[in-house]
Amino acid sequence: MSDPGNPSPTTTIVVMGVSGAGKSTVLRALAGELGWAAAEADEFHSPANVAKMRSGTPLGDEDRWPWLEALASWIAERERAGEPALLTCSALRRAYRDRLRCGHPSVWFAHLIAEPAVIAHRLERRRDHYMPAALLASQLETLEPLEQDEPGAAIAAQRPPPEIVADILARLRESRP
Repeated sequence: MSDPGNPSPTTTIVVMGVSGAGKSTVLRALAGELGWAAAEADEFHSPANVAKMRSGTPLGDEDRWPWLEALASWIAERERAGEPALLTCSALRRAYRDRLRCGHPSVWFAHLIAEPAVIAHRLERRRDHYMPAALLASQLETLEPLEQDEPGAAIAAQRPPPEIVADILARLRESRP
């Protein structure tokens, strides 16, 4: 890669992890650093999904597939335009990540990992989001960590955002020379 801040003109970094892992904070920091197009997966949820989560009911696969299709379409639009992009998405299961990657070679996952107690504390303090702390257990139960054959890296998320961003970009450079 010639420019370490711009690994590829068609790279899509999907910042993934359970709710409260810091996806939105890291997305904003990455966007500020890179200037790439960015989207929050939460904004792609249907009103029914939002209502379900707000009531404390975990989403099932039937709720998630249309949402994942919308995210994959957004990724495809960026790839067709040759634009690097950033996206938050819980991407808890391998099947969900496979859907985001299917036909989209630009996708690379930054899996934010923090201790459950740290995440629970973050969720309890959060006031501007519909995802209640009560759903953390179901998300942790659903979570399937990245496998070795998936493009991406596990990233320690209990650090300041600039350190997380530097780690993500270094790991991306290592994986995409």
